[in-house]
Amino acid sequence: MMQLSQASLRAGRRTYIPWQGYLAALVLIFALYWLFPGNLLMLTRIATIAILVMSLDLVTGYAGLPTLGHAAMYGMGAYAAALCAKFLTGDPLAGLVVAAGAGALLALVAGSFLVRYQGLAFLMLTIAVVQIMQSIASKLQFITGGDDGLSGFEISPVFGRFEFDMFGVTGYWYSMILLLLSFVVLRRIMHSPFGLCCMGIRENRDRMSANGTRIYPHLLKLYVLAGTFAGLAGGISAQVNQIVGLDSLGFDLSAEALVMLVLGGSGNLVGAIVGTALFSSIHHFAAMANPFHWLFVIGGLLMAVVFLPKGFIVLLARRLGANALAIFGRRA
Repeated sequence: MMQLSQASLRAGRRTYIPWQGYLAALVLIFALYWLFPGNLLMLTRIATIAILVMSLDLVTGYAGLPTLGHAAMYGMGAYAAALCAKFLTGDPLAGLVVAAGAGALLALVAGSFLVRYQGLAFLMLTIAVVQIMQSIASKLQFITGGDDGLSGFEISPVFGRFEFDMFGVTGYWYSMILLLLSFVVLRRIMHSPFGLCCMGIRENRDRMSANGTRIYPHLLKLYVLAGTFAGLAGGISAQVNQIVGLDSLGFDLSAEALVMLVLGGSGNLVGAIVGTALFSSIHHFAAMANPFHWLFVIGGLLMAVVFLPKGFIVLLARRLGANALAIFGRRA
């Protein structure tokens, strides 16, 4: 028991992020604002999708359940936030609560039978869920706008002062702050006994069950948590763009999110952010450089994901971060 406790303490130290790490994140947010004032909308999109990919990492990376239907909770949150602004209140914080709740509700309903399965069966069922949700949104055109999208709603200024402008300034700070807060909360949860238990289930279900762990309740709680933050990301997207389309419930978004996660390294929230930023940046600039052949660049990126070591990108980012922290005389 003593050896196990010491090993757990060493693991805790390895996962600890010193305050300089969060300070560096804030500095990076300010730096991106000043260095790329013309790309704030793209940076806002990256921050929003990064929250979605982090929520996907909970299910795929930490629990070992690959899914291609995670956009269902994202789209649910987006439509919920838009409908809240249209019929109830335009307050953005209230809209986020509604969006997160909608994502959690869908995750609870779908997850109640999804998490009973694993492997290919789980993967195929998640695809079915996202297709069903997209079909429902398309049929309910009088509510969702159908193929035309849901628009015509107004979002009030954040805290009554900061209006969402066409240049994306408020949207940038709004999404970046929420990304940082989401990272802190999720990291704290996933390095708690609950999160470690979920990782144990990923590694060996039979052993965890033999130890007295209740597999189904743990996975359902994790799935609902992932749905909550996926819905939050959808709510941010709806409020910043002030339009919600059927593509927010699409299979393509789920597939791209999974590619971003694999690119940065699954089972690592930092990797989810790094993978999202890298994929989105390459996507954006490759499409601008060559609108007709940019998919070749994305294809090459996917090949790199296959051949490079798992989590290569985030390992490189960690090394750079460790070198930066060495300036302060601290270890990562």
